[in-house]
Formats: sequence, C-alpha cells, structure tokens
Amino acid sequence: MADICAPMSGNIWKILVKEGDDVKADDELLIMEVMKMEVPVTAPADGKIKSLLVKEEDAIEADTVVAVLG
Repeated sequence: MADICAPMSGNIWKILVKEGDDVKADDELLIMEVMKMEVPVTAPADGKIKSLLVKEEDAIEADTVVAVLG
C-alpha cells in the first residue's frame, strides 16, 4: 500500500476517483485549488484506491494523506 499525499496546501476542488477504482501510474486522482491554480494529484503507481481520506471543498495542508493506494 502507498499513501498519496497533497503536494502543497490548498483546497480539494474535484475528486475524480472513488474507493475501489483501479488506477494506473500518473492517472489524475483529484484536483486541488492552490492560489487560484488547478494542481492535479496523481497516482504514483498502478493499483486500487483503498480509501479516500478527503472530500471536495476540504482545506488541507501540504503532505496531508489524501488517499491510500493498494
């Protein structure tokens, strides 16, 4: 399993996957809004989304675990 962390502080703008989805390396999982810019958070490897730990509109800090990939 791998923790997927936010690259910087910001807000969760849109979640593109749900728990149980299969993803490939570099697939976009969610989009953050950081200083009025869209910042994608991508899968580091192939796997299945075990859990999503955030919801849309959450304000999070850098390095917050947003999802777990299994």
